[in-house]
Amino acid sequence: MALAWGQSKRRPSLHGVAYFYCPLTDPLLSRLSGGPEGTGLPSFPEPPPSAFPYTGNLLTRGCPTSSHQDTHPGKKPQKMAAKSLCSEEEAELPKLPVPPLQQTLATYLRAMQHLVPEEQFRRSQAIVKQFGAPGGLGETLQQNLLERQEKTANWVSEYWLNDMYLNNRLALPVNSSPAVIFPRQHFQDTDDQLRFAANLVSGVLSYKALLDSHSIPTDYAKGQLSGQPLCMKQYYGLFSSYRLPGHTQDTLVAQKSSVMPEPEHIIVACCNQFFVLDVVINFRRLSEGDLFTQLRKIVKMASNEDERLPPIGLLTSDGRSQWAEARTVLVKDSTNRDSLDMIERCICLVCLDTPGGLELSDTNRALQLLHGGGCSKNGANRWYDKSLQFVVGRDGTCGVVCEHSPFDGIVLVQCLEHLLEHVMRSSKKLVRADSVSELPAPRRLRWKCSPVIQGFLASSAEKLQRIVKNLDFIVYKFDNYGKTFIKKQKCSPDAFIQVALQLAFYRLHGRLTSTYESASIRRFREGRVDNIRSATPEALRFVKAVTDHKAAVPASEKLLLLREAIRAQTEYTVLAITGMAIDNHLLGLRELARDLCKELPEMFTDETYLLSNQFVLSTSQVPTTMDMFCCYGPVVPNGYGACYNPQPESILFCISSFHSCKETSSARFARAVEESLSEVGDLCSPRLPAAGAPLATTEKATRLSQCRQL
Repeated sequence: MALAWGQSKRRPSLHGVAYFYCPLTDPLLSRLSGGPEGTGLPSFPEPPPSAFPYTGNLLTRGCPTSSHQDTHPGKKPQKMAAKSLCSEEEAELPKLPVPPLQQTLATYLRAMQHLVPEEQFRRSQAIVKQFGAPGGLGETLQQNLLERQEKTANWVSEYWLNDMYLNNRLALPVNSSPAVIFPRQHFQDTDDQLRFAANLVSGVLSYKALLDSHSIPTDYAKGQLSGQPLCMKQYYGLFSSYRLPGHTQDTLVAQKSSVMPEPEHIIVACCNQFFVLDVVINFRRLSEGDLFTQLRKIVKMASNEDERLPPIGLLTSDGRSQWAEARTVLVKDSTNRDSLDMIERCICLVCLDTPGGLELSDTNRALQLLHGGGCSKNGANRWYDKSLQFVVGRDGTCGVVCEHSPFDGIVLVQCLEHLLEHVMRSSKKLVRADSVSELPAPRRLRWKCSPVIQGFLASSAEKLQRIVKNLDFIVYKFDNYGKTFIKKQKCSPDAFIQVALQLAFYRLHGRLTSTYESASIRRFREGRVDNIRSATPEALRFVKAVTDHKAAVPASEKLLLLREAIRAQTEYTVLAITGMAIDNHLLGLRELARDLCKELPEMFTDETYLLSNQFVLSTSQVPTTMDMFCCYGPVVPNGYGACYNPQPESILFCISSFHSCKETSSARFARAVEESLSEVGDLCSPRLPAAGAPLATTEKATRLSQCRQL
């Protein structure tokens, strides 16, 4: 989240690997070495006809931009400490391996052969053969990558972070920053809103204290490689990170410093104004009552229209280069420098939003988090560079906007579930204003705005409005069945849903496309994610059989093809989570080539390679155990974002696309998802409700009825 998530070049998460022996992956590698004679493409063995490739909870958590994560947070094998891994223990995690060059090249060709025209593929095949020839450039780059793997904690992390996030010049709202939507709250008045916010901030401070003392329980892998500790480094970026805009590349700033003191304040955004709220005063952490008192003061201060300053937060919603240019002008004034410093060093933001003015459907609440409704609503009541912005709306719309570069979705979800549990416990007791001692008033941040800055603000407001109008978004709940039914078919719920998404896309567009699904590689030191390429040849064979009504393929054969597609999806997932996928590896080779070659090798300028990184379908599984969901925007102009949350008896989808692309429609895609899941379910169990059964919610029925007319 995700999410992620939004540029024509954008490659959702990728990670590479150095070869090592693994009892799980090596049987798979031996299968990859073969393939149809003369093709150089890997092949996979046939499964037993009755067997679905699922052995339990292989993939239990994903991320927003999520990442396929077989995590068992908080539960660990016996004799393993509950305390979070320290830096020394992190160093004992295995390094990310570098896959064999020929394996990656063969897998790359197999992944793309059915997605491009035959003549184009033949040209690409020749280019790949030349790149991978004995003694050629590929082997030289591979050797350099192995040397880099020896010298660094994680050979791909810097390449990946830059490519995935920091080099991206698009605006953060919708294009990069995912949102997590909390259950709707029912505030009777502003005090209720502020009590909720005070509870939430108190939970943040408690969670941060656990992080500061390294008391967060270590996450452990589940599934076929269960029991392995996972890298916990990302947790420590939740409240200490800031994305600083740059003219050509952003910088991810970590606040840990032996010189600067730990931040002891949050920033509260209210009426597009920014206030410093000290959460530690005289070495004492403020109680929930104290926080409530201070928040009331902020609301009163913000309501004074005579004191209101320009909505500087709008600048952070602009393209990254434009924001960097505006910031260069801002920092020329010492008042602005001081204000920026307070925001950049804060623990987090709390955004007290005004009512959005729309029906509080899941879709509308998600939009309020993704872009704030634009500059006329709450779009300027944000500071998008900060990693966590907690939104508490007067109308009960609450959630988090996340700057995604410091951490992946599973880490965010773990944190948020802890915070929601804290809020639920605290809501049972009435929070009253503490008046034992007079607290110093929160401080309004001041800004000096030259005519140049006013021009930047006007431009930023206009561009944010364009983002708002362009986003085509729907939250859709499939409630014919959920993961309970899928597990009864003895297959991975995620692989099952991924195949259904391929079928949905094929129904609408008559083809498959490069698909991204993030896969966590936190088994490795400083691991983030790699990509599961879900548009497999097996998926194509299945979707063709289902949609070719002239061929009249028997249901039994369709079921066998479904099993094949799910098996292929699951096997690629295992490759990805064990560090053997192709995307990070190719990224590492490409970036080394930039440094070592006068010009980029044809391997990385070839149209097939470029197409392989245009993720028209960007997907993430983000399961939650509490009533919340994640969403994000598409990552290419003609693409879809598809974030899904499997529950026992339903599956929640957040589908996004852009109105500017005439080929895409989020409502039509949601309808195709419904039809596909129903048909796939019927193949497994004909007694399931058929496609076209009544939809669960008024919102869903209204939005999806519109797509039937399109």
